[in-house]
Amino acid sequence: MPESVVLDPVDLRLLCLLQNDARTTYRDLAAQIGVAPSTCLDRVTRLRRSGVILGHQLRLDPAKLGRGLEALLSVQVRPHRRELVGPFVERIRALPESRTVFHLTGPDDYLVHVAVADMADLQRLVLDGFTAHREVARVETRLIFQQWDCGPLLPPGPQGAAPPAGSDRHGEVPGKPG
Repeated sequence: MPESVVLDPVDLRLLCLLQNDARTTYRDLAAQIGVAPSTCLDRVTRLRRSGVILGHQLRLDPAKLGRGLEALLSVQVRPHRRELVGPFVERIRALPESRTVFHLTGPDDYLVHVAVADMADLQRLVLDGFTAHREVARVETRLIFQQWDCGPLLPPGPQGAAPPAGSDRHGEVPGKPG
């Protein structure tokens, strides 16, 4: 298990702000936190080097790309052996419909988030992309009606404790000066 990185309040504030908008400039970050832009740059560089910040992603709206139906596929693989895990995961990751793949404990081995055009496209994906392969014993499909982002992600314990009740994600109470 990777070792945790010790984060101080400035690091935590930086991570909260960057998770809300990774394009925020160092100058804007510094103004919001109350430190010099060079301090922000140094800290973000340190957080990248330590592996806390893994990268930046562009989020797209699947519906605007013609993939307005999203689903979670619970997949059971039999036999569930190491030599099948790698190739199975790589094949699923290569499907253009796949958004995220989770390897699980419990009765299902994988949970796959997919985005497709419509029900016929979902049926084609399940039949051709999953159950057509011998090792796939079962696929259970759940449609996603709506989803919400949560976060920002903070470490457990006092340093990453949730903001006070009635406050926003940055610990500020709406309508009250911070």
